[in-house]
Amino acid sequence: MPLYNHLKEYRAKINVNQQEMGKLVGVSRQTISQIERGDYSPSVTLALKIAQVFQVKVEDIFSYVEDEEEEQ
Repeated sequence: MPLYNHLKEYRAKINVNQQEMGKLVGVSRQTISQIERGDYSPSVTLALKIAQVFQVKVEDIFSYVEDEEEEQ
């Protein structure tokens, strides 16, 4: 169940690096990196904090796409 995100693009828009982004939402730089790579799915709370930083909806940054295999 892939969770896709546009976190890196949103970070670039406000010129914030991973370390700074982590501080803004209360996690480590490594966590931000893992989210951007798709290796870690953030909690609902963390996803909301991230969206709040950019003043957008969670769905603007994160999207879920079901695998066709899972539907069968």
